[in-house]
Amino acid sequence: MALGYLLVAVLAAAVAVFALQNNEPATVRFLVWTLAGLPLAGLVLLAFGLGLVIAGLPLWLRSWRWRSKARSLESRVAGLERALADRDQALLLRAPGAPPATGASP
Repeated sequence: MALGYLLVAVLAAAVAVFALQNNEPATVRFLVWTLAGLPLAGLVLLAFGLGLVIAGLPLWLRSWRWRSKARSLESRVAGLERALADRDQALLLRAPGAPPATGASP
């Protein structure tokens, strides 16, 4: 756990150094919009953050679907286990010496 915190601290320090060293103003043009005077580091970090969100959203949706399917299957298994326990209980309570119920008539 401490190694994880150390790794996060080193990455945060690297991002801070990057931001401090790349503070020159830059101009961004997209279609008809123009933004001037934005710090270069801010633009790079914003693009990185947007990339993480855009790439992470489909992964999050897929894991959400898997968890939902797992919950559904777990409830189905629990229902089947209850039905099996009820059947076993009914078989135990059946009168001894009674013929087994096969469902077919003689």
